[in-house]
Amino acid sequence: MNILITGSNGQLGNEIKDRASQFGNWNFIYKDLPELDITDYNKLEKLTSELSIDTIINCAAYTAVDLAESNQEIAYKVNVEGAKNLAKLAKKFRLKLVHVSTDFVFDGKHHLPYKETDMSNPLSVYGRTKLEGERLVLEEYPNSIILRTAWLYSSYGANFVKTMQRLGSEREELQVIFDQVGTPTWAGDLANTILKIISQLEYGNANKGLYHYSNEGVASWYDFAVEIMNLSNVNCKVLPIETEEYPTPAPRPSYSVLNKAKIKTDFNIEIPHWKISLKECINQLAK
Repeated sequence: MNILITGSNGQLGNEIKDRASQFGNWNFIYKDLPELDITDYNKLEKLTSELSIDTIINCAAYTAVDLAESNQEIAYKVNVEGAKNLAKLAKKFRLKLVHVSTDFVFDGKHHLPYKETDMSNPLSVYGRTKLEGERLVLEEYPNSIILRTAWLYSSYGANFVKTMQRLGSEREELQVIFDQVGTPTWAGDLANTILKIISQLEYGNANKGLYHYSNEGVASWYDFAVEIMNLSNVNCKVLPIETEEYPTPAPRPSYSVLNKAKIKTDFNIEIPHWKISLKECINQLAK
């Protein structure tokens, strides 16, 4: 099976690379900018045909949440048009398509973990473009699988964990928001889940559509930061602050915990608690 990973140089793409050797009968093809732009349908079609692609894992996205507020055109082009291109391609060549989305499609006004059937209402350009991308993917190719995830981090790339470690080593104290609640998610666990899903699809699992995936448990950014300092043995005091004390160009949902019952049932997925996975990631960073 030939599997195309778009946006392969990001956190999730790199975590998939680390696991590729476990699937010796699969041929992984890693592509990212400038070599492959998902907004260029003709190039996508040519590549898919030439390399006999069977499956696409779309890790490509415009994820700069605050910059998206002033760069709406490029965010739309990548997150909406790019996503639609991949669905159109999957439909034409009858491919398996896994597309990654976000908890930012919700407004955070819920008080229970969000199910896939709950009303979406994104607060930001990033959230709106990702939601529109989801809609077009499922409209164009209903056999797709969309995985909404949240608070992604990894030993690769720039993310909250690495930022906290760096700032914690430079300062005696940090202020971190405590009134935004969600679930930190290790990209390594998400990569494992995607590969498990593809394996099941290969052997006849017919489930499709929209799914939620994050690690288990609940945390605020403050809780997350405190645990990062503790596991990293960084002596930095973390102080809780409210969102209004740290204004950003893009508003964030105050609550974006995801309900994972559907993915656990449909694909027999076991999900680790966020603290367990954070420890594993930090141990990797320490090597």
